[in-house]
Amino acid sequence: MTQPPSTARLSEAERVALVKRQKKRDKRTATALSVLGILGFLLLWQAIAASGLLSERFLASPLEIVGLFFVKLVDPSPDGAVLGVNILSSLTVALTGFGLAIVIGIPLGLLMGWYRAFDSFMRPVFEIIRPIPPVSWIPLTIVWLGIDLKAKAFIVFFAAFVPCLINAYTGIRQTNPVLINVAKTCGASNFTIFWKVGCPSAMTMVFAGIRVALGNSWATLVAAEMLAADSGLGYMIIMGRQFARADIVILGIAVIGVIGTLFVALLNVVENRVLGWKKQ
Repeated sequence: MTQPPSTARLSEAERVALVKRQKKRDKRTATALSVLGILGFLLLWQAIAASGLLSERFLASPLEIVGLFFVKLVDPSPDGAVLGVNILSSLTVALTGFGLAIVIGIPLGLLMGWYRAFDSFMRPVFEIIRPIPPVSWIPLTIVWLGIDLKAKAFIVFFAAFVPCLINAYTGIRQTNPVLINVAKTCGASNFTIFWKVGCPSAMTMVFAGIRVALGNSWATLVAAEMLAADSGLGYMIIMGRQFARADIVILGIAVIGVIGTLFVALLNVVENRVLGWKKQ
């Protein structure tokens, strides 16, 4: 029997081609396993719902949720808004708070991690704010901002702000001292080193913080939309609870999960573009 050629006998181009083929094969395997995991979960869910162990009042089947999805696209009952309006309202709230957290939290974390004096100035304030749960700001938010978009986005902002700042701070503090010393030897100023060495070095942790902040934003969405909202996925879930419609509640949860997954996939694409130089 002939043995496969040893990798030691392959040329450089052949080794590269072999590695690429292995990566593609591993990626296809991972994708297949992910699809099988989702299908397995849905089949188990469908089996439990069909078995009658739980009443339809408490657990709707996946097929019923899919049917309700299409009905809710045109039917505003019981919460008073069709699904598209609820999704748009929730996206506006979540992305406004999430975007503000990125714009404010990441630069603030980078500056605190690099400049010790600024860190000493800001850290006591941040350490006081950090342990406060975002939902505890709801009463003050109503007093300060009312009950419109600004109030709900403010709650989401606090949920996303902390991980953005902490990860940016940690990432830039872990910058390799050798790179900093080389830049100093070449005559670079402190700000130049911060911008061209520290910030790129921190990007891996920054994206990890953005990922956590994105999850926190969606997790806080229901609480944010408790502020006397009249639309939104969180509001739809609350109305489903009040009308004892478990199918409405599950549909809202499922839509939040799907949208969150899509945003994570988009974030992965952006991260690969921004950090592509690290893989070269």
